[in-house]
Amino acid sequence: MEKEMRYFHEASLTDQEGRLRTMRIPVVQELARSGIDHLPKRFTRVPPTDRTSYTLNFPPVINVARLKEGSEADGRAAELARLASGVKEWGLVLVTEHGIGSSVLHGVRDAVEGFFGLSFEEKKRCVGSYASVDNLGYGRNFVRSDDQPFDWIDRLAMKAAPPGADGGLDVWPRKPPNFRELMQNYVSEARIVLDELLKALAEGLSLEKHCFVENFDPILSEINVRVNYYPPCPGPDRALGLTPHSDASSLTLLMEFGVTAGLQVLKSQEWVTIPRPKDSLIVVVGDLLEIMSNGRVKSPWHRAVAQSDGDRFSVALFYNPSPQTQIKPIENAPNKSNGYRKMIVGEYLQHYYRNAPQNEKRAILYAKD
Repeated sequence: MEKEMRYFHEASLTDQEGRLRTMRIPVVQELARSGIDHLPKRFTRVPPTDRTSYTLNFPPVINVARLKEGSEADGRAAELARLASGVKEWGLVLVTEHGIGSSVLHGVRDAVEGFFGLSFEEKKRCVGSYASVDNLGYGRNFVRSDDQPFDWIDRLAMKAAPPGADGGLDVWPRKPPNFRELMQNYVSEARIVLDELLKALAEGLSLEKHCFVENFDPILSEINVRVNYYPPCPGPDRALGLTPHSDASSLTLLMEFGVTAGLQVLKSQEWVTIPRPKDSLIVVVGDLLEIMSNGRVKSPWHRAVAQSDGDRFSVALFYNPSPQTQIKPIENAPNKSNGYRKMIVGEYLQHYYRNAPQNEKRAILYAKD
């Protein structure tokens, strides 16, 4: 018999008749706190989750300092080539020497752990939950059917840029009291890194340096923050922390901390666990950059696994042009047809979220020429 579930999130759901309604989803942190020793049925995946990956081949670790103009020429050229090669092969790279101070990163970690260290009631009192508005605040998202297996995850989502993007919603936790300040400091420094990487990647692909970054207005471009918390799971081989997906972003900057690495990427039909070197961050290509590059780089299909041996957290920053921006694919050679068409960012995002989650990477087909 299932242990009584007392704490729930609400998520928005459009039923088969097109009606918007809400669904109650058990709070996994509270299930873990209760000492549950079995995986509830709604979190169980059939067949069991395949967690095996044996490859010794991993994405490259890129030294961002070597990418900057003015650094040693031969070293910079080699690092640009490694960046382009890694992104083309994996859809992601790890980055070090990125210039984001360790105090900023530790501040984010302290803020996140402080928030999730609160009781459920205190979390609900200090931040809002908006199931029908992009699933902002504290809660859940990506629930589309009554029989969909739930992810073993709790989430916190905020719009960090541009100013006023949260529309006055109560999405920033008031506890810890410096949560927003610490997160905004991180976002400000991360934007600099993301712009540098967009320019460096264009160079590494032998494209005009500003062809990607010119889509990002310094005032109007968006950075959305999503904090993912994966508590210990009583049946990690039969659950997932996060359903397989590609990102509806241009670039995603991912910071992980906790007991183990949990990000996996599908490569050559095998799930590969991405390592987590000390002080490194993970940069993931999103669907919008795949469109801008005309398929030269592709967003990877990835997921997060569950674990039984402690807490794991990730903080994802999703970097996008403003929703009104029209992105235009880089033209291919004259003898090659273009794979993607011009696309309004907001139009693509609406399509993506209306259809997520999916069993395979299909949302991007909407942007095909």
